[in-house]
Amino acid sequence: MDFFATAAPSPLSLALYFSSHHHRPQPHGNSRRSCCCRFCLWLTFILLILIILAVVAGGILYVIYRPHRPSFTVSSLQISQFNVTSSYHLNSRFNFTVTARNPNKKIEFDFNPVSVSIDSKGSDVGDGSIPAFVMPKKNTTKLKAVVATSGRSVDDNSDLKNKKSLPLSIHLDTKIKVKIGSLKTKRVPVRVICNGIRFTAPVGKTVATASTSGVKCKADLSIKIWKWTV
Repeated sequence: MDFFATAAPSPLSLALYFSSHHHRPQPHGNSRRSCCCRFCLWLTFILLILIILAVVAGGILYVIYRPHRPSFTVSSLQISQFNVTSSYHLNSRFNFTVTARNPNKKIEFDFNPVSVSIDSKGSDVGDGSIPAFVMPKKNTTKLKAVVATSGRSVDDNSDLKNKKSLPLSIHLDTKIKVKIGSLKTKRVPVRVICNGIRFTAPVGKTVATASTSGVKCKADLSIKIWKWTV
């Protein structure tokens, strides 16, 4: 009979049969790792594109606007009073003019009020201020200020008692907003330091004039667009 002639399947053949028709499910961890890798690759690609676009935009801005920092020069400095009393108190009065220039054809500068201080060998010898001002395109502005102090204590060993020749440096501190076409930046801090001034203290009611021919002013202005300044 066919029933008895047919051989019974072995356990090994049954195992192979079921394994060929039933696959084990893939672990969920592999799928999640694959998704994370794809996300990281896309994120890296997008960041690279943004960086390239930013560099290109900066280059275009530089080519179109040719941005340059404003420049400053000390035009004149007069000392009408500078004396240290027997009780080591300083009285001083300076009148100075600084010339600010905007060399840009398409950029404007908007300055906050400017704090002015005059320093001699690490000692503050006078303070003053300059009102807020705006520098249009290709503009030259003369800024005048009175810088003075009264009754300021000084060290009894201070070199300020030497009235023959003393070095001075002028510090200007303010904030500036830049206008480039319709774009306006946030206000950022600016410090201008002018070095190379020497003066002789006046005698009596005379007015001394300091030489400003060798004075150099450096503006520390931190705006990203000046990354491309030459």
